[in-house]
Amino acid sequence: MKKFLVVAFFVSLFAVFGFAENYGGDFVYAMGADAVTLLPANMSDNPSEAVCRHIFDGLVEFAEDMEIVPALAKSWEISEDGTVYTFHLQQGVKFHDGAAFNAQAVKTYFDWIVASNVKRTSLYEPYIKQINVVDENTVEFVLHFSFGGFTSTLAHGAGLIVSPAMIAKYGDDVGELGKHPSGTGPFALEVWKRAEVIQVRANEDYWKGRPYLDSIEFRVIPEDITRVIQVQSGDADLTMRVPPIMKRRLEGDKNLTLRNDPSLRVIYLGFNMRKAPLDNVLVRQAFNYAIDKEKLCSVIMRGLATPSDSPLSPNTWGYAPTGGYPYDPAKARELLKQAGYDELDIVLSTPRGRYLQDYETIIAVQAMLADSNINADVQPMEWGEYINFLFTEPENSNYEVFLLGWAPSTGDADWVLRPLFSSDNLPPSGDNNTFYNNPKVDELIQAGMRESDPEARHAIYAEAQQIIVEDAGWAFLYNLNQLVVFNNKVQGVEVLPIEIVLVKNAWFEN
Repeated sequence: MKKFLVVAFFVSLFAVFGFAENYGGDFVYAMGADAVTLLPANMSDNPSEAVCRHIFDGLVEFAEDMEIVPALAKSWEISEDGTVYTFHLQQGVKFHDGAAFNAQAVKTYFDWIVASNVKRTSLYEPYIKQINVVDENTVEFVLHFSFGGFTSTLAHGAGLIVSPAMIAKYGDDVGELGKHPSGTGPFALEVWKRAEVIQVRANEDYWKGRPYLDSIEFRVIPEDITRVIQVQSGDADLTMRVPPIMKRRLEGDKNLTLRNDPSLRVIYLGFNMRKAPLDNVLVRQAFNYAIDKEKLCSVIMRGLATPSDSPLSPNTWGYAPTGGYPYDPAKARELLKQAGYDELDIVLSTPRGRYLQDYETIIAVQAMLADSNINADVQPMEWGEYINFLFTEPENSNYEVFLLGWAPSTGDADWVLRPLFSSDNLPPSGDNNTFYNNPKVDELIQAGMRESDPEARHAIYAEAQQIIVEDAGWAFLYNLNQLVVFNNKVQGVEVLPIEIVLVKNAWFEN
């Protein structure tokens, strides 16, 4: 056995040892949207995950640099063949409902995920063969095959562990289970008023020690500028997704802290490859040459993005540079002619307000495409309607080109390439709504899943990225930064590259 003895990790040194004597205070966290569910295994949106990561703990978790650190598992071992993970658990831990946390609770939760048809079943089901209770405080995951990204997959928000008592009570109704969260985390749900507020209260018996804050109010405020103004006025303590236009103004406010951190989010244009002319690689390459990514990043995003040359952000494990597509409208027009088109008319669909500057980006792209004889009719849609429009049965896929973003909550290449480019992961159950299909990429995705050596695995994913870029699987736009603003009196804020901001270890200075 390879033994990995992992020492206890403290999420924030300051929050544990230094300047951390200020208990108390009610924190207001302004969010752009309400949580959809408080069931970790059934969530696929960031607002839900942000709240859940304050209520639940997982076996392991991400530090701010995306390193995997202990949580409910204080240490673990991996077998020589990479197929058996043995976790040694924290002792004396209770769920909010009083149920005991132990090896059986871990088994109950992950067995339930694998057997259920929740949104994140596909995250675990391909890997987990069985889960064994070794003793009360030791649990063993046996995998179908070696998978080098397994601990990253456990650190995903879906790996936050739900009380076995709640699974016994509501496990056949995921909707109800998502309304009754019971974890082992530092805060417990107190109030949830849909589309208004989620209130969580400090867990006095938290196994790491009582959190510093008395409560957190996740307040739903859809308008980006309104949220920022609430932080400026003191009505809220923190918000994220700050508009780029407000960056300079906020930098000059001595009462605020402005964090500008990279994220794992890639923004791209997807193509419906079931439709002509988008099934032609020359046409897709023309789109890539027609878009000035540098200008999008400098003018539209005001420096809060970097040009993309891969389906992976440079901050995602497994990223490899490909060279991408330089801005060359003459080349774009030439490729269109080679494909048999003097000009094209297409519909360009987009959400409005889901991503930072999404609509503004599309309007700029529309003008750039026009210079390359691609006439785009922009079709903005509300987010819920948009998702239903894009993720439907293949025969009902009426979209042509669309703007979308992806950020892998595992921090690993697998959770970009497998859901978005594997030919067996089509909608409505899968996320490959471009209908990308390359047998070699399928082969590489499967090889990456089964490879445990990090260097060899990275080489596999590098080859897959190069092929996808050459295939123009997307029109690659940019990698997003995340701009977070909060009151200067707040300490211990954690900004994760997966676009999750945590205040579970935060406190107010006097």
